[in-house]
Amino acid sequence: MNLIIDIGNSLLKMAIIDGNKFLEQASCKCLSENQLRDLMARYPMVQRAIVASTAVSTVEVADLLRKCGMEVLEMTSLTPVPIGNDYLSPATLGVDRLAAAVGAVDVLGYRDCLIVDFGTAITIDLVENGVFRGGNISPGVRTRFRALHDYTSRLPQCEATDEILLLGRTTQQAIEQGVMEGITHEIEGYIRAFSLKNDKLTLIFTGGDANFFVKRIKNAIFAKCDLVLCGLNRILEYNAKF
Repeated sequence: MNLIIDIGNSLLKMAIIDGNKFLEQASCKCLSENQLRDLMARYPMVQRAIVASTAVSTVEVADLLRKCGMEVLEMTSLTPVPIGNDYLSPATLGVDRLAAAVGAVDVLGYRDCLIVDFGTAITIDLVENGVFRGGNISPGVRTRFRALHDYTSRLPQCEATDEILLLGRTTQQAIEQGVMEGITHEIEGYIRAFSLKNDKLTLIFTGGDANFFVKRIKNAIFAKCDLVLCGLNRILEYNAKF
């Protein structure tokens, strides 16, 4: 039974996982000692944890976990993982991207896949033959809406929508469809380009905004679990063997 913590740009996500089964999952802005002790009181069998971050340092949270008597793995670019990594600058690779790749290979079983993670940033990462090959990063859904509002004088703040229109007929619709359809065409372009080189690729969607694009983009597998948390759990188990 493991405690998995992923510190992202917007939220801290955590899960209690037993084997591959999620027993509890939550998110918050920050983790307090009282919250942690309450969690440990409900799950006294948890003795190991992994902490990964794409934002702040992991030290504060890791120290808090150790204070509660836990064995803690802080994931870095040097942490052994159960897949290959061809990234040319591994020290700059976001641990969430690598963890998602581990989740795709070892949890979902896809050794050739294109992983699209819809978060604060959208990452499009390629895994072939169980090796992380690299990928691209672009602004996420909410980041694009916020930019249009913040960097113009009159455009309103809009949100993601399930409505699918070819043409917006109000300013709100124009912004909503411009962002949503712009991302759709962007991802479809990647799919076409990568599929020309590897027609066996599986398309996997994960992340907080992934559900908005399942209907817009065909043949995508929506990861029902948080793929990053799944991958971090696998990495923790892998390192427990060393």
